Amino acid sequence: MHLRRRAAYLLIIPLHGKNFAVNFSRYAEEFRHNIALAYPVILGMLGHTLIGVVDNIMVGKLGSTELAAVSLGNTMVFIAMSLGIGFSTAITPLVAEANAEKNEDKIRASFHHGLILCSFLGVFLFLLVALAKPILHVLKQPPEVIQLAMPYIDWVAFSLVPLVVYQGYKQFADGLSLTKYSMYAIILANVVHVFFNYVLIYGVWIFPKLGIVGAALGTVISRIMMVVILHYLLKRTKSLQPYFDGFSFRKLSRPLVQKIVSIGTPSALQMLFEVSLFTASVWLCGNIGKSSQAANQIALSLATVTFMFAMGFSVAAMIRVSHYKGLLDFKKLIVVARSIFLLTVLIEVVFAFLFIVLHRYLPLLFLDMNDATQLLTNREVVDIAAQLLIIAAIFQISDGIQVVVLGALRGLQDVKIPMYITFVAYWIIGFPISLYLGKYTALAAVGVWIGLLSGLTFAALFLYLRFDKLTKKLAASTHGTTQISAWRQY
Repeated sequence: MHLRRRAAYLLIIPLHGKNFAVNFSRYAEEFRHNIALAYPVILGMLGHTLIGVVDNIMVGKLGSTELAAVSLGNTMVFIAMSLGIGFSTAITPLVAEANAEKNEDKIRASFHHGLILCSFLGVFLFLLVALAKPILHVLKQPPEVIQLAMPYIDWVAFSLVPLVVYQGYKQFADGLSLTKYSMYAIILANVVHVFFNYVLIYGVWIFPKLGIVGAALGTVISRIMMVVILHYLLKRTKSLQPYFDGFSFRKLSRPLVQKIVSIGTPSALQMLFEVSLFTASVWLCGNIGKSSQAANQIALSLATVTFMFAMGFSVAAMIRVSHYKGLLDFKKLIVVARSIFLLTVLIEVVFAFLFIVLHRYLPLLFLDMNDATQLLTNREVVDIAAQLLIIAAIFQISDGIQVVVLGALRGLQDVKIPMYITFVAYWIIGFPISLYLGKYTALAAVGVWIGLLSGLTFAALFLYLRFDKLTKKLAASTHGTTQISAWRQY
């Protein structure tokens, strides 16, 4: 409790006391820049999320079993996706720092090496998921759900290859503060996704009715389009053309590969620990029952949409912190980071309010309440999902704080200690609580989500303490070389 109060104090202290108006104004001055940098990322991340949400909404009209199958299939893919996306974030701080230093050779090398590593990683993750499908039987999920999920997994796993390649391009552009390009690619890809989902799931015009396999094929096609569109947009930009020259496997530098891996691997594990906790919640709810699993997927889909706003500000924090780190201006770095933290909290509070007010109505978007054969099951799903949304309203504030602070720490290229913090938060604290309350008490799915809330709150608290301690140490140094030396030794 003492630590929780201390974290709250550290976050609020700049806005407290006689200098409240002055300090708030100081942070508010950064809001416009933060929003300008973050909103294309937010729209892009929402585009990523909408691919899954569209799948859930369209598949949900087929029935709760089909919805549960998509939920189960996506759990495996999301785990692999978290590794790919987390690893690719290593590219952004390297490019942003090199851009602040005006070092074009370093920018080009970081882009080329990152893209090659992402390509190999995408293929590896596809094969890993495809070979890991039998684990679903070990997890004792409902047999009818597993049967539907198997072919869905094959295709969605393949979509990881273009997805991780796309991330290589995106993180490069983000590092140069060119966040709009990935937004354009995602928007166009979503148009493609909605079209192919609709015609392939329901069998419209000349297209066969493929059910949830049609949803998987729509995902594959849209993610291939993401890569094609983003490559075209970046390469045709005159200022970026030099960075596409000299691309060769023979020019790979072992030290740079090692540096990307040293930053990317802990970042990937950070994301893996969180995503796998939410994946475990799907499995736990699957053990409780099919209705709980479907309700869990509905609540996760809605919470993920609002979480993308925090993810956008996390990228903005990573870019801006990397920039000021490259300039060795650590006092400005602290102001910028705290302004992003504050803005994220304000936005997440608004979403929390909306979740509480609309918790009985939002689940209805995912189910066909006019289907008499599914009416009793769907009502049960809605009742459970409504309870979960109350908890989601609370935990998304903690979730928003932890992800933006992680972005700032990645901007400092501080990834190892945060990796340990996230592991403890999600798997030493969060998962045991979810397991006990979900499996051994009457709380069931609600208990699972109380565990999620506990893990996220712990992560938010200790990640902020880590950032505060690091940046104060850096700002206290007087010379740039002393600052860098102190940061590396720490």
